Amino acid sequence: MRNATLKSSLYLLVGISAAAWFFLAYFSELDLSKMKDFLGLIPKVVSIDLLVVAWFVRWGWRLKIFRGWLVPFPNLNGSWVGSIYSDWKNPETGEKPPPIPVMLTVNQSFFHISCMMRTSEMESSSYAEGFLIDPERQIKNLAYSYTSKPRLSLSERSITHDGTAAFKIVENPNKKLSGRYWTERLTKGEILLQYYSEKMLEELPDDLDEHPVTERGNRR
Repeated sequence: MRNATLKSSLYLLVGISAAAWFFLAYFSELDLSKMKDFLGLIPKVVSIDLLVVAWFVRWGWRLKIFRGWLVPFPNLNGSWVGSIYSDWKNPETGEKPPPIPVMLTVNQSFFHISCMMRTSEMESSSYAEGFLIDPERQIKNLAYSYTSKPRLSLSERSITHDGTAAFKIVENPNKKLSGRYWTERLTKGEILLQYYSEKMLEELPDDLDEHPVTERGNRR
């Protein structure tokens, strides 16, 4: 897949360069059969190529027309909300918590993607990310490693730790992320998310439920 998109990129760039050459020559009334006229257009053609590449990297890659043959991965930019189903056991009760409301924000460009996950108790930010895309095998995954930082007031119960999350990307009929995670604290679980907004929210939405462990602790 990667080789196919690279080949498509090269073909497209050559096509854009050729079109720019002929259009510039036509409007400048130059004769491309003359080496001087042909070579004289190189700086302008290169400038056009750079502008097209800059536009594509910044905005164009998001367009559906480029999906598959030129851009192998989906656009995940925005905010996703859902629940964490953890096997962590509360040391005070010995019970697993109910589903934990969570929000994932994704900041993605053509060359980079970063993920920030938030609950009312912690924030976790990714530091190594990658897609696994293979249409022939119907594989469309996102995985990343992260550092999780709980609130300071919860340091006795939850410490800063690293972990990894792996998601299956679902685009039809609705946009979802279905995955699992595991941490160096030897905890693991599942995460189910639905697409919420194209905006990257910085706080949990008001319509998201409270954290079940925090809420239970506040009632005691």
